[in-house]
Amino acid sequence: QVQLVESGGGLVQAGGSLRLSCAASGQTFSNYAIAWFRQAPGKEREFVTAISWSGENTYYVDSVKGRFTISRDNAKNTVYLRMNSLKPDDTAVYYCAARILPTDPYDSFGQGTQVTVSS
Repeated sequence: QVQLVESGGGLVQAGGSLRLSCAASGQTFSNYAIAWFRQAPGKEREFVTAISWSGENTYYVDSVKGRFTISRDNAKNTVYLRMNSLKPDDTAVYYCAARILPTDPYDSFGQGTQVTVSS
């Protein structure tokens, strides 16, 4: 099973940018599709974006389209989430997760990284 570690969170003003990283170890990283989820205080964890194993296909929740970009570097076993034009509503703990088949649930969630956007 792959192990995932998120990093790159922090405190940023509204309109600012951050780049999150999701570093993998333990299994062949390029076998896995990777997704980012987020959980705000008092809310359910929600899907944000995902990228296929090859990087050819990406998916975004409507609220981040045009602002967030997911990418991956399989040589570095890392997935990135570039977040631009951040809003206070983006404040959450961000988690990455993995799956091999489209019919699998995402699992192997990391410990998360906190993103706080001030107004």
